[in-house]
Amino acid sequence: MNSVYFTDKGKVRQHNEDSVGVFSNQHGDRLAIVADGMGGHRAGDVASSMAISLLKNRWEQTDKIETADNAEEWLKENVEQVNTELFTHAKQHSECEGMGTTLVAAICTNLFLTVVNIGDSRGYLFNNHGINQITDDHSLVNELVKSGQISAEDAEHHPRKNVLLRALGTEPNVTMDIRTIMFEEEDYLILCSDGLSNKVSKNDISEMIRTNEDLEDAARSLIDLANQNGGEDNISVVIIEYAAETESG
Repeated sequence: MNSVYFTDKGKVRQHNEDSVGVFSNQHGDRLAIVADGMGGHRAGDVASSMAISLLKNRWEQTDKIETADNAEEWLKENVEQVNTELFTHAKQHSECEGMGTTLVAAICTNLFLTVVNIGDSRGYLFNNHGINQITDDHSLVNELVKSGQISAEDAEHHPRKNVLLRALGTEPNVTMDIRTIMFEEEDYLILCSDGLSNKVSKNDISEMIRTNEDLEDAARSLIDLANQNGGEDNISVVIIEYAAETESG
């Protein structure tokens, strides 16, 4: 499968607290991750980079993922361990007090995708049937939308849009969503931070992939569009294309 990822600090923020990566295990299965850090002075980038590094190290030592159950168990166990390490680090380093990060990550094999998410970084699947969000935002405004208290349109400009209900590393225990879906020829997985999804619509994402044959061009175009639309936040994106006969990074 083919993959590309980029992160950009945007046009307003002084620092980039997003971290992003795509990593292979010993058998060529991929682990794609986007983490959007939060916390005190520079603590957000500590949280997100730690989350990526810890998961990367565990993944590179992992044997082949045979089944969806294996993938779901791996994500649950390792994300829980990373949560503990982040929480402990914050307790032991006063400059990191209160730090945390969103997380959206996917194990990608030639048969399926298993996706985990905590917070409001998102996953989408794009194919000939269109584009669908495959994660659920753990945010206050999303809960208000689901309960019917506000409309989806109201949520776009809600003053508490950035309030998260879940994050990695902020509590001793973490609750995560995990789901597995089929991954087939001509499917594309897109993971992104809210710096992209707040500025670029689902239709924009599908259009960029459809009109750019090169994955790098598609990803850069999405970053550029988010910046053109304001770029108030850090912006990160991963695109993975199912391509069974090719292996490139």
